[in-house]
Amino acid sequence: MLFVFLLIGVPAAVIGIPWSMLRGNIRFMYRWAMVAMRMGVRAGGIRVRVEGLENIPPGESCIFLSNHVSNLDPPILLPAIPGMTSVFLKKSLTKLPLLGTAMRMAKYVPVSRGNSRREAGQSVAVASDALRSGMHIFIFPEGTRSPDGNLLPFKKGAFFLAADTLAPMVPIVISGTAQMMRKGSLKIFPGKAVVRFLPVLRPENFESREELMEAVRLEMQAALAEA
Repeated sequence: MLFVFLLIGVPAAVIGIPWSMLRGNIRFMYRWAMVAMRMGVRAGGIRVRVEGLENIPPGESCIFLSNHVSNLDPPILLPAIPGMTSVFLKKSLTKLPLLGTAMRMAKYVPVSRGNSRREAGQSVAVASDALRSGMHIFIFPEGTRSPDGNLLPFKKGAFFLAADTLAPMVPIVISGTAQMMRKGSLKIFPGKAVVRFLPVLRPENFESREELMEAVRLEMQAALAEA
């Protein structure tokens, strides 16, 4: 898996970033990155089944939220989402040579741990701009990996963003990855991951951010119980 990521990812950075800067368009490099993720996952012996794509509203920029149980989750989930998707990530990563440039061009949303109210507002503004540009937003609302598969308390950032933009929220549950790559381990075991898109929730149908957050959480909990 690592070999495939390096084989495809390094040329994507060396060639794709200057090309994207010249054209002012990140789509070519984004597609390249998604191909690298799919091929790397496949090379690791991981099969992926995607369910519920019909729940994604066509032609709308959405906020996707998923449970998080393994480091395998991002390279499996991002290619499963149709269209281009921005993500929340550590602010320090945007300062890396080449990679940081690509992340800024892709409108990735920088977040500082223990950030101030001002920095949180800046992150929401960057994410709102990504949504207005036609991109989706993807976030792990728990903020970190769950050690036992049970949902941890949700962070509120995604729900502030939903209230500000009224972007539809599409919950996702992923299962199988915790057994293939456990927390604290670099070992990967072949297996099958299931990605399930759940019915959309629209912020305007809820009286508060807290009510929306609870509805998302209950929907994800029910789907995880089924899984």
